[in-house]
Amino acid sequence: MTLALAPVPAVAIESAFLGVERSLSGRRWMLREGDEACSMAIAQRHGLPDAVARLLAARGVAADAVGDFLEPTLRRFLPDPSHLKDLDAAVDRLVRAVRAGEKIAVFGDYDVDGATSSALLLRFFRAVGGDIRAYIPDRLKEGYGPNAPALLRLRAEGVAIAVTVDCGITAFEALEAAAEAGLEMVVVDHHKAEPRLPRAVAVVNPNRQDEPSPHKQMAAVGVAFLLVVGVNRALRAAGWYGAQRPEPDLRDWLDLVALGTVCDVVPLTGVNRMLVRQGLKILNNYGNPGLAALADVARISEPAGAFHLGFLLGPRVNAGGRVGAAGLGTRLLSTDDPQEAKGLAMRLDAYNAERRAIEAAVLDAAVAQIDGAGAVPPAVVAVGEGWHPGVIGIVASRLVERFHRPTFVIGMDGALGKGSGRSVRGVDLGSIVIAARQAGLLVNGGGHAAAAGLTIERGRLADWTRFFTDHVAGATGASPPPRSLTVDGALSPQAACVALVQSIAQVGPFGAGNPEPRFVLPQVRATWSRPVGDAHIRCTLVGSDGARVSAIAFRAAGEPLGTALADTTSPTLHVAGTLRIDRWNGTETVSLRIEDAALIRGDGRIADRSVTLKS
Repeated sequence: MTLALAPVPAVAIESAFLGVERSLSGRRWMLREGDEACSMAIAQRHGLPDAVARLLAARGVAADAVGDFLEPTLRRFLPDPSHLKDLDAAVDRLVRAVRAGEKIAVFGDYDVDGATSSALLLRFFRAVGGDIRAYIPDRLKEGYGPNAPALLRLRAEGVAIAVTVDCGITAFEALEAAAEAGLEMVVVDHHKAEPRLPRAVAVVNPNRQDEPSPHKQMAAVGVAFLLVVGVNRALRAAGWYGAQRPEPDLRDWLDLVALGTVCDVVPLTGVNRMLVRQGLKILNNYGNPGLAALADVARISEPAGAFHLGFLLGPRVNAGGRVGAAGLGTRLLSTDDPQEAKGLAMRLDAYNAERRAIEAAVLDAAVAQIDGAGAVPPAVVAVGEGWHPGVIGIVASRLVERFHRPTFVIGMDGALGKGSGRSVRGVDLGSIVIAARQAGLLVNGGGHAAAAGLTIERGRLADWTRFFTDHVAGATGASPPPRSLTVDGALSPQAACVALVQSIAQVGPFGAGNPEPRFVLPQVRATWSRPVGDAHIRCTLVGSDGARVSAIAFRAAGEPLGTALADTTSPTLHVAGTLRIDRWNGTETVSLRIEDAALIRGDGRIADRSVTLKS
């Protein structure tokens, strides 16, 4: 069997792939750059299929690094925890707390990164004999991050030391109040820091401004795992473990690390990719009752990958913090009781359905607001009365997909508004928010390059909008750069087989920083289609040779893409998307998840850009 893939030359290709200057979604198609000589060397030296070798070369993997890339290990990629500033100080204080039987609290964020970080610390400290509890703030009543009343309440209940996870780096007033009350604090975070650090025993954050660590792209759960490794090492050295108290196997909790890392959309490269790759092996054993119950309610019947974590498990863990009880996710991931896990998973599944309905209503209102304002500015700010703060981040992501602008969605409640933002490449949202807070425009705010949050007074909305727009325009110009879609090559429907998808999976797990390979099926027609679910279009694509591929385009109904696919009499299309293996009744077939399409102009020939590869 042969397949047609576009070659990846050593120099950048400036022309649009297959001549698609403007697709149905308004994007220019570009071929991912790579080194053809490197690709050939990878295939020959490692005995890999040409398709896999090309994907590796296009992702910058050198021939001598292929082994480490395909099988990343803890030994090879996990950094020494002590390289992070303040980590040894945090370890020393937490070891003393364990050995003295002091009460410890973990103060976590309510999202997946926070829930997995909190559950990780709960499981570890319980395993080593620590006295630990979790506190997850209510999104509506308390907002994001540590607050003084909660910390003072923990102190009054006898907690000696609290560890913040996925929050705390800018909680200056709250941590100052805690310190004055005698509550010692350890901050474990990964969000952008200011030159000033909060008052704490230790501030562990690879994104401290004085931190030389190269691992700045770790999720909070990855940083928390390094803390656990450091504490475990110190307890071992202190002779804490023995026949009555065996040393835990930290690898057992890599499933939590994988889930938090994928769901926080940090780049899946280096240490992050290793943690997810190893964590997926643990997760698919389903030794964690909470993850097993969650997989059941999500109807996962195949080996879980990064897709399942990001789109099926993660949203359900998040649902408690968004529209239900904020601590449900942490409880689910930290319980050892299968019956409790089943009940919690069912509650989270119900909350997730409620979240989708709320999200749809807010999204419709935000789109109408933006469309009604005329030309879309360099930065988008949508504001609504009573918009649920639990869905504004998801709505911001949807608006970025639609308008390709850095976006903030703000829900007003009386004199204050809560906002959540998502960005595009080249615009550091976290830095903009921190600058606005330092300029006095915001009550609070922070984040990282791709996502951020804020609290704002109603009277400052116009000032913030100008500030945000000016900073985005400074980074992108008066209008953002033309949108593009990067593809990995052209593939015939006949070549879209299970064996190919299985070979490609070696390059995974896929996500931010290691994009899932995207292929174009050239010169195909939709011979059958129908709407399904929530504005999705399911169809059958047929090539010129009669070969067929089933496909689906999510949220495409009513859009130019969906209209073209729904018209079975439409002209021939080039269709771009990613390949999946569908499993049903013991049978495996390949389907395409459509991301874009283009109407063919002229004869649509691509012979000058294709090459025959052996699969």
